[in-house]
This record gives sequence, C-alpha cells and structure tokens, in this order.
Amino acid sequence: MKTRMAVAVLALVSAGCSPKADDTSADTAMSDSTMMSMRSDSMEMSDDPDAAAQGGTGVPAGFVGRTDGEGQKLTDVRYKNDNGAWEIWTGPHHIVYSSRNTASGTYRLETTIDQVEAPAHPESFGVFFGGTALDQPGIKYSYFMVRGTGEYLVKTRDGAGAKNVVAWKAADGIPKADASGKGSYKLAVNVGSDSVRFMVNEKQVGSLAKKAVYTDGIAGIRVGHNLHVRATPVMVSAGK
Repeated sequence: MKTRMAVAVLALVSAGCSPKADDTSADTAMSDSTMMSMRSDSMEMSDDPDAAAQGGTGVPAGFVGRTDGEGQKLTDVRYKNDNGAWEIWTGPHHIVYSSRNTASGTYRLETTIDQVEAPAHPESFGVFFGGTALDQPGIKYSYFMVRGTGEYLVKTRDGAGAKNVVAWKAADGIPKADASGKGSYKLAVNVGSDSVRFMVNEKQVGSLAKKAVYTDGIAGIRVGHNLHVRATPVMVSAGK
C-alpha cells in the first residue's frame, strides 16, 4: 500500500497560469465527441449551454483543473475560499486536483459537497480517483457522482471515451435536495484489497469489484456545469 497526502494552500489563482505546473490551472481542450461522452453524467441538453460564472477565477492555488470539452475555459469557473472549503460556481464541467493527493493499494478518499441552490435541472457532482495522465490525451480515471434526485453514478474515463459502470441509480442513503434545492453529501470511496465501496453520509450505497474501476492514481473533485455548490478539498487516508 502506498498513500501520499498533503494539505493544499486554499488561495485563489488566476486561470492564466501555465498548465504544466501542479500549482496552476489547466484548461485542456478535447473533441466534441469527448465532450458529449463526458457530459452523459448529467442531464444536459443542447439548449442548455454552460453559463460562465460571474467573476470567474479559475481553480484554487495549488490545484490543477481540466474542463471536459473543446472551447471551455476554466476562467468561466469561480472558486471562493470559505473557511477551509470552497464555494464553487460553474461554468463548465471540470475536475480539480493536486498530484499530492495520490494513492494506490488500499485507501479512503472523502469530501463533503453541499448543493447550495437548485440548478435548472439535475446536475451531478462528486469525486474522481485512480487518475493518470490527467493532462494528456490518454487521461484515465474513475468517478463517483451524485445529484439532488437521490441517485448516484459510477463511470470510468479512458482517453476520449467514458463508460457507465453503474448507470444512474437511486439509493436510500442518498438524500434528495429540499424544496429550495439544498442538500448535503459527505462522499467517500473506500478502496479495499479486492473491492471498492461507495459511501454517502457514512452509508454504503454501492460496491464494485476492484478490477471494475481504476484505483491507483490521483484523486480529486468533479463538478458538473451550471452549479452552485460548496465543497471541501478531497482528503486521502490509509485504508483499514
């Protein structure tokens, strides 16, 4: 087992920095087919374009971001430091991560994401893990997403493609957003020696054979488009 953790600096950074350094924002364009494949984890329609966040900042200092699609910009995302967490307005679908949050073998990763207000239609947010080549065409990772409908999704991404491992599925342990659109979701992924368990608010909502997903690599947060959420940076700890 190997687990490496670090506490990242939670200051904001301009999205105009070089994409090659780990403490900068990265806005990597992809093909239209990739964008549509990745966006299948939402209910996005062609008449629902990304709405640039007012006062966009890019991702926080010490972290790297990558958008899903060609022409999307991290400057259309806004992050605001909020007592050790981030208030986030999107903007395009994107991931945010630090290579210091890298793990292999058995480990646990967790974050808490609160939906602050209702989106125009259900949109997803969650964590990714097992990330490799995140700034390259051969990008790979697994991701665990929830939305305010009380459902979760597990997918893997491999280069320009993404596939469902668990399609959108309701689970009793996932709360639905209230009438105002608010909901709180403590998300965790427990990677064991032969299985991966998915947790919401300390309740298991699903599990998979470890071989079904990528597990060794970088972990971070994935946020859907046109959302207003509050999230804590991913924490990685040794498995039990």
